[in-house]
Amino acid sequence: MPYLYSMSLIFSLLFSCLPQNSFGGENPTQMQSTSWQNKAQQRIRARFKQAGVSWPPVKIALLALKQSRKLELWASADEKWHLIQIYPILGASGTAGPKLRQGDKQVPEGAYRVLWLNPKSRYHLSMKLNYPNVEDLRYARKEGRNNPGGDIFIHGKDVSIGCIAIGDPAIEELYSLVQRTGVENVSVYIAPTDPRQHPLSAPAQAPAWLNARYQQLNQIFQQFR
Repeated sequence: MPYLYSMSLIFSLLFSCLPQNSFGGENPTQMQSTSWQNKAQQRIRARFKQAGVSWPPVKIALLALKQSRKLELWASADEKWHLIQIYPILGASGTAGPKLRQGDKQVPEGAYRVLWLNPKSRYHLSMKLNYPNVEDLRYARKEGRNNPGGDIFIHGKDVSIGCIAIGDPAIEELYSLVQRTGVENVSVYIAPTDPRQHPLSAPAQAPAWLNARYQQLNQIFQQFR
C-alpha cells in the first residue's frame, strides 16, 4: 500500500497542472532579461513608493480570497505588515473548501509557500506553490486519499482549474518581486472568505481537520490589517 500511494502521488504531481511545466531543461528559478521585466520592476517599485514602504522588501505575503477573487500583496517593514496592492483574481475554479484530490477543481486552502518560479509557463509566468504540503499529505494518508492532486500555481492569463490566474501584468509584477525578494521570504495564505470580516468556521460535513486549519487562518489574517 505505501508503494501504491507513493506512485499515485508521483503521477498526481506530474499531471495535475502539467501544461504549465515546459522548462526545456532550464532551471525554473533562472530567468534572462525579457521585454516585460524592466517595466514590471518599475511598476512594482512605484507601488511600494506609493504605499510608503522601503524597497526592496525583506518579506512579502500573498493573501488569496477565493469568494471575493482578490489577491492581496503585503510587505513587512518596521516590524509591521503593509498593504501594497490588491490584484483581482481573473480565473479560478471550485467552491469554498480545501482541495482534497486530483480532479476536484478546488483551489487549496491553508498556509503555503512558493517553491520556484517558471519563466516558461503556458500561462505567461507562474509561481509553484507547495501544495500538497506535509500536513495535506498526512491528512490524505489518514483518510485514504491516494491522489490529493498537485501542481498548484499562481500564474498569468485569465483561466485556470485549481490554480490562481491573475493576468499577465499582475504576474509580471509579482514574479519580478518574488525573484528579487527570494522564494524563501514569501508566504501564501489562501482562504475561502476574509477571516478579518467574519471568522472562518468549517461546515458540519467538512473533514474533521478543517476547523483547526480555519482557526489557524483566522489567527494569521489578523496580522494583515
